[in-house]
Amino acid sequence: MKRIILSITCLVFAMLIHAQDITGAWNGKLSVQGMKLRIVFHVSKTDAGYSATMDSPDQGAKGIPMTAASFENNVLKLAHSAARITYTGTFDGKAEIKGEFEQAGMKFLMDLSRNEVVAEKTKRPQEPVKPFPYNSEEVSFKNMKDSLTLSGTFTYPNGNGKYPVVVLVSGSGPQNRDEELMGHKPFLVLSDFLTRNGIAVLRYDDRGCFASTGDFKTALTQDFAKDASAAVDYLKTRNEINPQKIGLIGHSEGGMIAPMVAAGRNDLNFIVLMAGPGIPGDKILMLQSELISRANGTKEADIAEAKEINASIYNAIFKIQNTDSLQKEIKKIMFDKVAKKPEYKENTEAMIKGQVDQITTPWMLNFIKYNPAPTLQKVKCGVLALNGSLDLQVPADVNLKAIEAALKIGGNKQFETKKMEGLNHLFQECKTGSPSEYAAIDQTLSPAFLNEILRWIKTR
Repeated sequence: MKRIILSITCLVFAMLIHAQDITGAWNGKLSVQGMKLRIVFHVSKTDAGYSATMDSPDQGAKGIPMTAASFENNVLKLAHSAARITYTGTFDGKAEIKGEFEQAGMKFLMDLSRNEVVAEKTKRPQEPVKPFPYNSEEVSFKNMKDSLTLSGTFTYPNGNGKYPVVVLVSGSGPQNRDEELMGHKPFLVLSDFLTRNGIAVLRYDDRGCFASTGDFKTALTQDFAKDASAAVDYLKTRNEINPQKIGLIGHSEGGMIAPMVAAGRNDLNFIVLMAGPGIPGDKILMLQSELISRANGTKEADIAEAKEINASIYNAIFKIQNTDSLQKEIKKIMFDKVAKKPEYKENTEAMIKGQVDQITTPWMLNFIKYNPAPTLQKVKCGVLALNGSLDLQVPADVNLKAIEAALKIGGNKQFETKKMEGLNHLFQECKTGSPSEYAAIDQTLSPAFLNEILRWIKTR
């Protein structure tokens, strides 16, 4: 559950007598809770008026379609309904827009210009620097079931031993082998730590991303599970590893994928669930929306209204199988609940269509309906489930309780669950757990978290 990106294009623009050209890239810097986030709006002219997309380079997002855009009397207005983002600014007729960015009731002054905003240099003290005291190979392997090739990095200790090995499985969204997001490379830090401690690691780019082939956009969580299983098959061809000591470590959505793989094969020694879900997807999204909104200062009345709307949408998803009929029903829900609000006067149809399209993608529908409990009940290998106490995306208490209950029902006695105090969804030491903190924290992974994984794997 993650887990926003950058493309700067400065366009030559012409000044007209009675109107100015607002199209092109506009760059700004948002000051939020002590950190600076770059924002880029790309404004385009259409037959119907204007459209826009948003990049947030420091949060790893690019091309987010705004659901409303207008430019009248030199005032630019942009909105993204689902994220509850609005931007209103006045164009000076030259190269600057002075305005205000608002999200979930919180307002921040933010001016835009044609000039690229240079990223502030981040501190990531845990990232390893070459030369490494172990072997590191660029590798590729086949997923024969889906006829694609996955590319990654295999690290293993020096020497001639037969080492225990883990496959790292990333969370949602297109991820590279380092699970890079918001200036952090969690899987690079994790693989370096484990390999330095005698454990081999395979990490790889998601299908259709970076050096891996395939189509990411059409893939479901179950398809990513086939990729992870192919990684296990590849490891069994390597002479450096102990085939009796193979494990998976999955983060977030990867924590759903690891049990899928383990339930379908009997040659895994263990799996580790980093913020892995234990409850159904619709319930996770409801909790996630509520907790993050509250942490960001959203009014309780607005949180309650959002819960009501989301509940209606999810109920429709479970009842209506035909996609066209489902889209019509969700549009009706949103028109009834949202479209009458004054902030959605402009481009209401386009705003609702954009949100409906996002909700009804095959991946999202599959995630909303998926209940991990039946799969967890089939897992017979060792399981370590870790969640941060301040995780607002996959809340610790309810998910750890559900994971434990499912494993017990299945008769698994080789498991351990642990809530790690003061850690967020990325397993960083934090203050609130809000995703808005992720990029501002220098630490990539808590040492306590790293040592907990190492301790448990060694007991295997």
